[in-house]
Amino acid sequence: MDPKDGDDDEFGFSRNYFLAKEIGGSVKKSSHKLSDINLVDEEELREAAAGIASKHEKEMASLLNSYKNLYSKWLLELRCGFSLLMYGFGSKKALLEDFASTALTEFSVVVINGYLQPINIKHAVIAIAEVLWDQLKEKRRTPNKIQQTFNSQSMEDLLSFLDGPNAKESDCFIYVVVHNIDGPGLRDSETQQYLARIASCSQVRLVASIDHVNAPLLWDKKMVHTQFNWCWYHVPTFAPYKVEGVFFPLILANSGTAQSAKTAIIVLQSLTPNAQSLFKVLAEYQISHSDEEGMYWLPMNKLYMMCRERFLVSSQVTLNSHLTEFKDHELVKTRRSADGQDCFYIPLASEALEKLLQELG
Repeated sequence: MDPKDGDDDEFGFSRNYFLAKEIGGSVKKSSHKLSDINLVDEEELREAAAGIASKHEKEMASLLNSYKNLYSKWLLELRCGFSLLMYGFGSKKALLEDFASTALTEFSVVVINGYLQPINIKHAVIAIAEVLWDQLKEKRRTPNKIQQTFNSQSMEDLLSFLDGPNAKESDCFIYVVVHNIDGPGLRDSETQQYLARIASCSQVRLVASIDHVNAPLLWDKKMVHTQFNWCWYHVPTFAPYKVEGVFFPLILANSGTAQSAKTAIIVLQSLTPNAQSLFKVLAEYQISHSDEEGMYWLPMNKLYMMCRERFLVSSQVTLNSHLTEFKDHELVKTRRSADGQDCFYIPLASEALEKLLQELG
């Protein structure tokens, strides 16, 4: 091999590296604007989506049918104290419901639809406790006049009942099926801790599905191996998320408050973290002064002082560059006050701003 060839290759790599750096450095800012996102009416978009002919139905049905061979194995693992976690591309709702209706017929099944945003974990625990209480009464032949009330009990009391000595002494089991355990209504840390404790109860067996790529980050080592005690199964179905998707606003649809915040998020995610934090300052001020006529316009000098206090900007020049970027992206509007000072305003309702701040974290 000629040594000169190696030198030429090294020179070529170096040249391409510096060319890429030069080209990347020449791009000063993103050119995305809110007006560039063409939005349509949500109902019209959903009707158009519903009219799209489904493809490969036979193949998907065959794939779903092939998973039935695993039902006996899944049932054995549940009886041995494990929980089942299904992941893979496509909706797994039909798969879990078929498994529950065909293989989990021995005891009661409680279904939690995690894809619903307003879900209440305590209501779900109350439902599980009531089902277990009914099973215990039937096993002991307890008179029906004795009734346990769970609605007034705390979460700790409910969990203590599910894992109490009365439940452990019986052979009663509750199968809990959770569609999208990583759903928006179940995604917070406290709810996941409650779900982990439910799964660790001796009389509860959990079957769940996930779809978010970062879902495993919801759990620590103890939750995964001790409380949930997951058995992971890759079961792609390639089925559309028809039911789950109904409860989410379409990203290309103009559906008012929620969608306005969504489109603003798309633009903000292309900006720097400092720019996002500065935008939060402006949004929080606007929300806190939403009830005051004309006071939600934030003057330049006040904005500069607020940002300096949070160490977001070091000079007026830095602040001006961020504000120029906001104006270029049509995220803010400006007007001149009576004393000749620029004032800034985000053209979103307070409800939309609150949703936007939640998305930005």
